[in-house]
Amino acid sequence: MGAAGATLVLAVGLMAGAHAGVARAAGPVTTQWLGYHGGGSGHGVAVGIAKVDTSRPEWTSPHLDGQVYGEPLVWDSEVIVATENDSVYALSPSNGTVIWRHHLATPVPAASLPCGNITPSVGITGTPVVDAGRHEVFAMAFEMSHGTPLHYLYGLDALTGATQMSVAVPTPTPDQRVYLNRSALALDQGRVVYTFGGNSGDCGDYHGVVGSVSETGRGLAQYVVDAAAGNREGAVWMGGGAPAIDSAGHVYVESGNGSVTTPGQPYDGSDGVVELSASMRVLSSFAPASWAQDNANDADLSTEPALLDNGLVVAAGKSGMSYLLRAGQLGGVGGQIAAVPSGCGDVIDGGVVVHGNIVYLPCRNGTVAMKVTPSPAGMRPIWRAHEGVGPPIMAAQLVWSIGNGVLYALAPDTGRVLRRVTLGTVVNHFATPSVGAGLLLAPLSDQVVAFSAR
Repeated sequence: MGAAGATLVLAVGLMAGAHAGVARAAGPVTTQWLGYHGGGSGHGVAVGIAKVDTSRPEWTSPHLDGQVYGEPLVWDSEVIVATENDSVYALSPSNGTVIWRHHLATPVPAASLPCGNITPSVGITGTPVVDAGRHEVFAMAFEMSHGTPLHYLYGLDALTGATQMSVAVPTPTPDQRVYLNRSALALDQGRVVYTFGGNSGDCGDYHGVVGSVSETGRGLAQYVVDAAAGNREGAVWMGGGAPAIDSAGHVYVESGNGSVTTPGQPYDGSDGVVELSASMRVLSSFAPASWAQDNANDADLSTEPALLDNGLVVAAGKSGMSYLLRAGQLGGVGGQIAAVPSGCGDVIDGGVVVHGNIVYLPCRNGTVAMKVTPSPAGMRPIWRAHEGVGPPIMAAQLVWSIGNGVLYALAPDTGRVLRRVTLGTVVNHFATPSVGAGLLLAPLSDQVVAFSAR
């Protein structure tokens, strides 16, 4: 278990039968949003939504007990949000009031870390994930456990918030202060998939990690980036995006810059895309031929891989290039199908939208739309918006993005800004909206604001 004294608060009584003990099956309309950008492959598209009414919010939640870095989720009749105070909340989709809150543990004081940019404490940073069949919420907490900063994976009853499972998650080097779970969690074949990178500043002896553990907390497996003696870094963080899971249960992630910066050295797993089994066996991988130079320039890959339904994969990051790959055969070093300029002019990091043959990429200068052609396989940027810098989603045939405290709605064919809605204070540029229960949800610094989406 995690730190002693974890508290569970039920703020609103749960009527018998209100949830009927199971989650409702998803229909043709998006009613649930169970993981980052919808979970699974992370396409980020809400279906069956005709209109999002941004003329006024349906509600704004109470102030929560810490900053919100993850994406709000929707399960059954609950909006689920986690905070940097190591708390998980369930909010009512009707009015935003608290149904339950579980404060898991004491978060790690930011002042005790050797670097980083999250303050005043670091707790739950990555977006949780929900197993609807088990009605269980999984979250990765960074906590003070008997005076030592450690990462714990929790499973909570989605009906009540009660702890179902808690397991300490090891890291390749013992000082966990230099590790951060920035990426969202994902589910794959009864296992929870998680990642580790470093804090902002890349301080200390850390290694990028992709790991999985069964939903009961057993059978932990890990893949480690930059694992050779003397190497370090290779963060798997993806701007908060989740590991992408394909229909075969294979896991796709991108890794950040590593410590090998001299061309001609053996490839170390950094600045690349890796395909893994649910048990963390490497199935295929890719890296640009310039991976060592990219490492030296902090120009690594930093998005969630975009998995298209036709078996192609788009990867992008900080180098100014986007890469087209083939799922299952990622191509090794320099083995891309195509490499084209992203059309961004800045860093691309975070989750993506995949809608048909268009991938919408989160450029810090404004969302980029990349068109992919399957035969012959190729791609090209078709527009870049001048606003909307956070990881986008799609709802009501519009592309939605949060930047500088503003919610933007973009035309999907041109990138033209159709709506601007001032939200308030947002923690960081990786904030991303979600859809479910008839709502479009946008995270603020320590609140959630909801708009009608039906």
